[in-house]
Amino acid sequence: MTSSEHGARREVVGAAIVDDLGRPSVLLSARRTEPSALAGGWEFPGGKVDPGEQHAEALRRELREELGVEVELGDLLVGPLDRGGWPLGDDFVIWVWWAAVTDGEPQPLEDHDALRWLAREDLYAVPWLPADLPIVRAAEERLRA
Repeated sequence: MTSSEHGARREVVGAAIVDDLGRPSVLLSARRTEPSALAGGWEFPGGKVDPGEQHAEALRRELREELGVEVELGDLLVGPLDRGGWPLGDDFVIWVWWAAVTDGEPQPLEDHDALRWLAREDLYAVPWLPADLPIVRAAEERLRA
């Protein structure tokens, strides 16, 4: 898929990292350190898709770089845009996959200064970035109470 399919939007991938893909009870959130306009906001970890890179490949690379973990990817957390993407403002479109850590312990290595596991009842205890809130609401439906 090319960014021309979504106008001038840049492609981004993210992970809804949970404790168990089949019966998730907690979701990992990450606090941004940059750019300054987003610093302090909480988000789904992930990042930009490099030219020629497949979405799954990009997401695994980003999670290794940002959190130091390997993951198993589950289903796409389907959004309202074409092919299941979610809008991130006017400039980006993000595809978010359910994921579970298979190797490593998540650490805020790059672009984040804190991580927090959130149970369903605590999902809104952190100030999510506004563009991530619709994705959080969609993820909430799948988390066990």
